[in-house]
Amino acid sequence: MNYDTFVDQVTRRVRTDPERAVVLVHATLATLAERLTGGEVLDLATQLPAPLRLALRPSPSTEAADRFGAAEFVARVAQRADLDEPAARDVVRAVFVTVREAVSGGEFDDLVTRFPRDYRDLVEPALTPGVSALRPA
Repeated sequence: MNYDTFVDQVTRRVRTDPERAVVLVHATLATLAERLTGGEVLDLATQLPAPLRLALRPSPSTEAADRFGAAEFVARVAQRADLDEPAARDVVRAVFVTVREAVSGGEFDDLVTRFPRDYRDLVEPALTPGVSALRPA
């Protein structure tokens, strides 16, 4: 999937404009980068469009994963994107569905297995075959 298609999919799913969708995608991916180890981040980044790799750039301080739960994940996205938490939850779901479409199934499965059970609500829409739209943010 190319960058424009990725942004268009998120734009459609959260019913926003493309510029805002870019902010939402970067907020979600930056938070995801904090949750994964540096190696896991690099594995994911290699399968995403080049402009999105910047949000996933690991640093020496992110080599070890920060093991926070789903509520904290949503709170961090909300803070980064200036959203309330229910809207941030919908954004995270939409970005995860789009990431699932953009990367190999094995890579996404590897990603999902890194999350504890409390992430189920966030990743389940991405695991549902044929999911194309989510509730508006």
